[in-house]
Amino acid sequence: MTVRQAQVRGVAEQSIPFARAARELELKPREFELAVQLGEVRTVSSGPGGRRRIAREEIERHKSAEGFPKELRTRLWVVGTAEGAELMGISPARFTRLARGGCFAPVRFYVNRYRVVVWHYLATDLVEFADRNPEMLTGRTPALLRAALEKHPDRRARSWRARRLDQLTAAAGDPWERAAVPAAVLDPGELAHAVPDPGERAYLHALCPVLVQARPEATAAREVIDELVMAEDPDEIDWHRHCLIAALAEARSHRPAPGCHSRADTGPDPAGAPDPEERPTPPAEPVPPADPATPARRGLWARLCGRKGAPGRGRTPEATAGRRP
Repeated sequence: MTVRQAQVRGVAEQSIPFARAARELELKPREFELAVQLGEVRTVSSGPGGRRRIAREEIERHKSAEGFPKELRTRLWVVGTAEGAELMGISPARFTRLARGGCFAPVRFYVNRYRVVVWHYLATDLVEFADRNPEMLTGRTPALLRAALEKHPDRRARSWRARRLDQLTAAAGDPWERAAVPAAVLDPGELAHAVPDPGERAYLHALCPVLVQARPEATAAREVIDELVMAEDPDEIDWHRHCLIAALAEARSHRPAPGCHSRADTGPDPAGAPDPEERPTPPAEPVPPADPATPARRGLWARLCGRKGAPGRGRTPEATAGRRP
């Protein structure tokens, strides 16, 4: 047995599959999927093909934490527009304006039978935004947000893509896998412009992560999702192409793609790749930074945890966990 095989066997013996981990953590399948995506539950690689499992010590870490499992499920509580607005104490219309303006990013979505995308948000994100930006919850819509909405009437899909790509980049275990993340949201033409070598493009395509795990059966819904996962606005496309070129330069310096020769001595990259040490700077967010002098929390966390003053009919993560996400 090789050292590598011994290591893989050791990981397998000290870890458990996802289904069992979800049961031990008292999470429903969708809650557990979200926990893994958010990094709340860390995974380890085990076996060929990069199969992921959960280390036994990770399970024990959560089970020994104070407030388990309620605190964990609270951090995974997902709400829609109506519940989110109620939690923040604002109207659904104002909540939608804030979401469209990119003030907080959706964590997941589904496509209903009318082909409408229904967005859902982490309740913890909404609480933190409300506590740090109370001036955004009352009065007239701030000028900066109005300007952002005029430029981009709806940033929800873009915000979701950015959040999902951050998750996938954090989970990538290899420079080529990291390069494949921004490639996943570029159409074939943009990808060819950023990666002229067809061998490298084929390798990136093979490594491209799936942004949405479960695909609905309806063809119409799949078409909506296929459009939603692709970058849309020119500045967003430029941003992801820049990220891809930077990541690709780092991947090439690590090792060439299978079947491709090293590009170290081929001169300047035709796609204009920056120095591997150079990192692109993300575009500025439309929301003003939080004022460090904002008031202390106004009880929203108490509402969130259902301990007192729960909004509306006293919804808690336990009450909503079984609802369709």
